[in-house]
Amino acid sequence: MRTFETATKTDWIVDRALRGIIGSALALPYATRVRWFGAVIEKVIAPLAGYRKRAEDQLAFIWPDMPKAERRTMAKAVCNNFGRTMIENYSGADFAKQIETAKVSGEGLAALARAKEEGRPVLFVTGHFGNHEAPRQALVQRGYTIGGLYRPIANPYFNAHYEKNMLDMSGAVFPQGRKGTVGFVRMLRDGGMGTLLFDVRATLHPKIPFMGQPAHTATSVADIALKLNALVIPYFGIRQSDGLSFEVAIEAPIALTDADQMMAEITARLEARINENPEQWFWVHRRWG
Repeated sequence: MRTFETATKTDWIVDRALRGIIGSALALPYATRVRWFGAVIEKVIAPLAGYRKRAEDQLAFIWPDMPKAERRTMAKAVCNNFGRTMIENYSGADFAKQIETAKVSGEGLAALARAKEEGRPVLFVTGHFGNHEAPRQALVQRGYTIGGLYRPIANPYFNAHYEKNMLDMSGAVFPQGRKGTVGFVRMLRDGGMGTLLFDVRATLHPKIPFMGQPAHTATSVADIALKLNALVIPYFGIRQSDGLSFEVAIEAPIALTDADQMMAEITARLEARINENPEQWFWVHRRWG
């Protein structure tokens, strides 16, 4: 990640452009805002930035028999969901109000309540699917405080308000890296709760099968959980057919066995969600390199 000292003029221009688009969207009524921003990303930003092509390429890599027209349609839907997620996560109280109506269910709820009573660390794990902040928001509304470990955006101007926005969602957020990880682990060790997204390419970590193809996958979730005896709960925010509402699934905990087995199970949980709603996963990420 670049710093403010090493940032370029282009970084500043891009940030100002994005702030302008986000600001314009936030002036609209919530439902209109989400639909409009999704459409802008799908029809304008994604084609220009190469996101739609990347989504199509990765869909073809995983499902080579999928017809080209179907890949194009799905890639457009992926970009639309990507845009909706982005503006939802900038919508603060409006997004929180929307999440109030979400159905929250799953085998993990009872285990989570017990962990809170016992002061046991809880590590939530999810992927870039649906809206990955929806489960955290839903649980915050039920009295939980959940911090996060996140990958900073390369553009430091944009990252500054991106980080603040995540902080406003719930508990403390920590950037990936030695210092951030130490802070995140300390929070958990004190009986806290945190969330991790594991489905981004991590070249320093081993390759494990993901959607049938090997992908570099960080083992941080398993490593931290085994060290702290933390409860590991996969959770997902599934976008519903109206494009605005969500169902939140708090899944059964992952058994604390060994890192390889745990990451295989965590990956399988995400794969199941993707297979059910493939247009809701962020195929715009360079997952397989």
